[in-house]
Formats: sequence, structure tokens, C-alpha cells
Amino acid sequence: MNNTTIDYADFAEYDRRQRGIERHLVAAFLGGLAVGLVGMLISGRGPGWLGQLYEPYAYLALALAVGASASGFGWALLTTFLAAVSTLVAAMGAGALRGYPAFDVIGGSAAGLNWILALLVGLGLLAYVTRRDDAWGDLAAGGIGAALIADVVDRATPGFIDTERSFWPGPALLVGLLTVVLVLGLRRSARSRARALALSVLFSGLFAVWLAVFVTGWIPRPA
Repeated sequence: MNNTTIDYADFAEYDRRQRGIERHLVAAFLGGLAVGLVGMLISGRGPGWLGQLYEPYAYLALALAVGASASGFGWALLTTFLAAVSTLVAAMGAGALRGYPAFDVIGGSAAGLNWILALLVGLGLLAYVTRRDDAWGDLAAGGIGAALIADVVDRATPGFIDTERSFWPGPALLVGLLTVVLVLGLRRSARSRARALALSVLFSGLFAVWLAVFVTGWIPRPA
């Protein structure tokens, strides 16, 4: 008769991992609901800088946190999508109760809503990739920093697409400083931090140049 040895420690580790994934899914869903509801509750109330900082940066922070804490790339995709959808649904539901059209709450249109959803999921996946210790991790961290800095440039520069006069200088400088801290915190060594920051500046600079060319009319807009 063959004796079979069962390592119960492996089963216990597997069970802990599965429970961790379940908790992560629930936390992503509840976090999305909370962020979306709070965003609509403070919309149009309180100081203007609060709304400027909350939307879209609270949504982006949630996507980054969910993606960075996922247990795998596939789980990062699923949980980030779940968090983004629950955020948007909660915001649209709360907006409908306050009399706002659904698509005007976030994104301004169906296309804008889809773009925001894709952006949140993409940033969540980049946040997961930053856990790597190689050049791909530096590239992902640089991409995250560039996305945030590019948004700040777009909102703070007169004549750009989403210009907000009151966004400069206070909110813009605060978001820019927090972005630098975020990029540094996502990397583990001085060399990788320097590369990530350099990539952030490079990518955001290229985006700013493209946006300036687009706004000035050198690149024709679609009819």
C-alpha cells in the first residue's frame, strides 16, 4: 500500500491566497462605490479647490491602489475594472438623484465616459507593472507620472482643452508635487527612481507639445 504524504501547509497557503483575492475584490467594489458617491456629494459644494482635487484624482488614486495591490495581472485587470465601473455607476446614480444627466456627470458624453473607464483600467494595470524591479517597472511608473502631469498641464495652461483658471497655482502645484512623490514611492532604488522621473518628464513634455500643436490648429481637428 502506497503512503501518500499531504502537505497541509500548501492547502493553507492556497486558502489564504484565495481569501485575500476575495477580500481584494470586495474592497475594490466598495471602494469604487464610496469614491463615486462622495464625489457627487461634494460636487458643487464647499471650496472649488476641493472638487478640482477630488475629480479626477480620487478616481485615479483608487485605480492605482487597486492595481498595485492585486495578486496578478489578470486580477489587476478585473479588480481595477470592477472599481472603475462601481465608481462611475455610483456617481451617475447619485447624479441622477440630484437631477444631472447620466453622461454629463462624468466624461460629459458616452465617449468621454468610455475614455475615463479605459484610462482608469490602464493606470491600474500600469500600477501593477510597477511592482517589477526591471526597466518595465520604471517605464510603468514613468507612464503613470506622465499621465498625471499631462493632466495638470492641460488644466493649468490657458487655451488648452480642459483649462480651469482657478486650477493654477494652488491645486496644480499640489498635484504636481504629489505626483513626484508617487513616482518616487513606486520605485525601490535611486537609479530606478531617477529613470522613472526622467520618463515622466519626457512623456508629459511630448504630450504637452502635441497638445499645443493640436490647440493651435497645426493638426486639423476631425469635423
